Amino acid sequence: MKNKTILLDHGSGGLAGQELISGLFLKHLGNPVLSVLEDSAVIETGVGRLAFTTDSFVVDPVFFPGGDIGSLAVHGTINDLAMRGARPLCLSLGMILEEGLSLADLELIVISIKESSEKAGVPVVTGDTKVVPKGKGDKVFINTSGIGTVPDRVTISAGEARPGDIILLSGTIADHGVTILTRRAGISIKGDLKSDTMALHRFVQALVEALPGTIHTLRDPTRGGMATALCEIAKTAEVGMEIEESGIPIRPEVEAACELLGLDPLYLASEGKCLAFVAPDRSRRALDIMRSQPEGKDASIIGVVTKGPAGRVVLKTAVGGARMVESLSGEPLPRIC
Repeated sequence: MKNKTILLDHGSGGLAGQELISGLFLKHLGNPVLSVLEDSAVIETGVGRLAFTTDSFVVDPVFFPGGDIGSLAVHGTINDLAMRGARPLCLSLGMILEEGLSLADLELIVISIKESSEKAGVPVVTGDTKVVPKGKGDKVFINTSGIGTVPDRVTISAGEARPGDIILLSGTIADHGVTILTRRAGISIKGDLKSDTMALHRFVQALVEALPGTIHTLRDPTRGGMATALCEIAKTAEVGMEIEESGIPIRPEVEAACELLGLDPLYLASEGKCLAFVAPDRSRRALDIMRSQPEGKDASIIGVVTKGPAGRVVLKTAVGGARMVESLSGEPLPRIC
């Protein structure tokens, strides 16, 4: 480990976080299930397979256009299950509250959790609450865990990506990251700028059921953005990738905000999108299925998996050039989720 203390960078979802996980957590806790580092663990039970995931949410501000920390927690945990092809069953809810938090604000968050979980059909079935002294927290932090069932013959993981796979993106990138940044900074951008937070399990289920065995990898590009997600998959699967910049959908207001603030949208979080790696002969069908659903109306084919070099992701720019894509280094936007 290069650093002797925890930095904000360790929570970015980028290189520093990967170093912390491999150099400390896996060093002591590593086992065959944990060490694959997927969004959810898939566990053999003897009577079927369960997916199990946990996530913590510290987003600032807790209320933002398009959502709040409550809906974000529900959607994020459901989506981590969905990225393994699992059907979510239930959630846990752990809340750490700061002394002085408005009960009215807390009730709004709890109502949002209720509405989001009911809409998704995934109930909260257990929970816990702790309170810390004023100044020892920041309003509210949430931890959610989720359990789901993995259908027979569904094997979706980062390691399943293979040369020839077509890479699809279910919609526009960076909506959530830019929304949080501009809200936090008090910057006004023309247009309907809001988080894309939403549950993707029904969207994924339709895709997996229609195309059995041909969806190899799914990943939601949250912390670290699409670029980091692609790099992680390329490294895990020991493949290369070629990405077409012209194929990446981005909303005009998001692009304008990134240009104004000097940020690369490839590294900013989305909270309601997924990358799908699909067998080439079924990719057009997969795209049609995506676009037929509200969650995927802006879906696009953005690239292809190559034989290598392993871990190398190349972006072909709109002006005909090419550049290497690396995992996020540094923390441009802490407390994004």
